[in-house]
Amino acid sequence: MIETISTLEMRQRLGDLLNRVALRHDQFVIERKGKPLAAMVPIERLEQMQEAARVHLLSTLAQRSEEISQGQADHLANEAKHRTRKLRRP
Repeated sequence: MIETISTLEMRQRLGDLLNRVALRHDQFVIERKGKPLAAMVPIERLEQMQEAARVHLLSTLAQRSEEISQGQADHLANEAKHRTRKLRRP
């Protein structure tokens, strides 16, 4: 289960929270004024998410490989990266 904590609580308990993430694989969503800002997850989980994103992108591009050029594929990858960053911004 993912626990939600405030930025104040995170600052006060950073060491404890890092231990919980590293040792017990707990996950936290950090909020400011009730709005999610960031997540604290074990590094293994972050690596899994990054790998899943790469696999999905490669799968999508492989399905379209005959239809698009390398330049178009690069453009799609950059566009996806920028859209993801925009979604994360408040």
